[in-house]
Amino acid sequence: MLQLNVKDEISQLKTVLLGTAESCGPTPKAKDAYDPKSLEHILAGTYPKEKDMILEMNAFAAVFKKYNVEVFRPEVLKDCNQIFSRDIAFVIDDKLIKANILPDREQEFDAILHVLEYIDPAHIIHAPEEVHIEGGDVMPWKDYIFIGTYTASDYSEWITARTNQAAVDFIANQFPDKTVKSFELRKSTNAKENALHLDCCFQPLGKGKAILHKNGFLVEEEYQWLVNFFGKENVFEICSDEMYQMFSNVFSISPEVVVSEKNFTRLNNWLREQGFIVEEIPYAEIAKQEGLLRCSTLPLVRE
Repeated sequence: MLQLNVKDEISQLKTVLLGTAESCGPTPKAKDAYDPKSLEHILAGTYPKEKDMILEMNAFAAVFKKYNVEVFRPEVLKDCNQIFSRDIAFVIDDKLIKANILPDREQEFDAILHVLEYIDPAHIIHAPEEVHIEGGDVMPWKDYIFIGTYTASDYSEWITARTNQAAVDFIANQFPDKTVKSFELRKSTNAKENALHLDCCFQPLGKGKAILHKNGFLVEEEYQWLVNFFGKENVFEICSDEMYQMFSNVFSISPEVVVSEKNFTRLNNWLREQGFIVEEIPYAEIAKQEGLLRCSTLPLVRE
């Protein structure tokens, strides 16, 4: 059996579910795009090719192997994009919460049932229908759970709005001993303005550091709260172009080791200056779908 344990974003990773780019299907039609960045690449004819994305995910898997992390992969579904395993479920403490995602992605969850067999069913939580939530918006951080949300009255009109107020309330009820802190995110049809998930504009790191993008937050006080929480001197502030490239969507294997995209020169140099080991891999093709390293992973066990 797997003893689920995820209390933060950085503790030594033991077991992870990494998505797959195999059989991810043809380039979607523009009308079927889930986010503005994918749409941009569909229209430009630069949407990523399966073979390139498989190479990128293999590079990620190789880093996990180097650090002796146990890696599960989803069953491959024909012509189905299964790269972003963070969207379908997430773990807080010893519970796995099934995300309520866009309905046409439901089969992605079925493709990880072979992994769930190792988990005590009492530790798998299915959120009620009115709870809209995706793992990219949820960050356990010790005594806190940070959640990205969008609660304006036009929520239902935004395909980029993925986590609602009902979800914030639901998580708070499930984990009464934690402080749930929610952040209103900026939703936009412009990919350089749109914060699809919380991890598109914020990422806590080891050594008390964090990556932030101010414009991803709708409410300046909420952004400021995070700056104060980590301390201004510990925050790496990214610009809108860096948010667009997904600079904040790196992934920590431990408090010292960060997996990052090899083109993120400014960030990677800063991380090394702060004493991190940076494992650089190519991930620029997958980034075209408005998701990156954190989005592709579902951590199951950290130390």
